[in-house]
Amino acid sequence: MIKKEILERLERDDGLGLWIEPLLEAKQIGELTVDLRLGYDFLVSIVTRRPYIGIARDNERFRAISTYFQPTRREVGERFILYPDQVVLATTLEYIALPSDCYADVLSRSSYTRLGISVNTMVQPGFRGCFSVELFNHGNNPVELVVGAKMFQMRLTKLADGMAYGGLERKYFGNVRPTPSRAADDDDLARLRSISDRAGRFAGGG
Repeated sequence: MIKKEILERLERDDGLGLWIEPLLEAKQIGELTVDLRLGYDFLVSIVTRRPYIGIARDNERFRAISTYFQPTRREVGERFILYPDQVVLATTLEYIALPSDCYADVLSRSSYTRLGISVNTMVQPGFRGCFSVELFNHGNNPVELVVGAKMFQMRLTKLADGMAYGGLERKYFGNVRPTPSRAADDDDLARLRSISDRAGRFAGGG
């Protein structure tokens, strides 16, 4: 989607409109992308004595995934240090409502990619909330991040004519703060466990 189309979508107030708040500068809207800022809240991955992060709830060693992360907050203009090989969950400063006929690719701006921080995620049409971003430092040195800095870029792609996607049944819909993985909530885990149990009984002659 080009700049003209993005600006037109910002003026619409129907299901095909685009909402970005706060949009602090008009120049955040480029010819092909919209710059987005780093938000206030962070979930920092912490090292524990557990041998791994489990996602199967039927495992007796299962522990809520949120306990493997420590929350912290910074105000606009304050610094957050991202260390090498560290996973940190963050959000965009902006609350965004996507049109029902567009999806968004969220990428790190090239200035941050060149520091070793790479972001690449897709957000489905009709999403409402602050975009979740998974930060990882691929470099050798800690990197200083500033809350409110333009760190990401959103590229909008329109679906084929007549297509639209919506619905509220989504794991991360409406979030305004970082949310840890909800992999343990996936329905297919229980089904896979059932298949495994049946296979075990069959192999054992049960």
